[in-house]
Amino acid sequence: MPIVVLRRPLEFAQYTSGALRQLLEQNGIVQSLSRPRQCWDNAVAESWFATLKEELIYCHPWPTRAMAKRAIFEFIEVFYNRVRRHSSLGSLSPVEYERRKTGQALTRTQAA
Repeated sequence: MPIVVLRRPLEFAQYTSGALRQLLEQNGIVQSLSRPRQCWDNAVAESWFATLKEELIYCHPWPTRAMAKRAIFEFIEVFYNRVRRHSSLGSLSPVEYERRKTGQALTRTQAA
């Protein structure tokens, strides 16, 4: 099974260098990268951050960093994963989708 490593390069050229690819291969790491000038690798992350910004960040003032961190946590854990319906999941929340796929009942924490 490949090792999962998240790393943001300082420059795009670092991703495409032969030396980096060889080093990754020698260490059993699979690089997630399509051909140059193709944006599909980053599309899911870009979509997620656009949703977070449009549905939460831009809607409220954030007087303190602590308030923003708490709101982001609640947005993800309470709303996004348990309530918000996702078109890519057949208009189900991620928790409901997972429950149906595994055939498990919701726990009290998931239903909250």
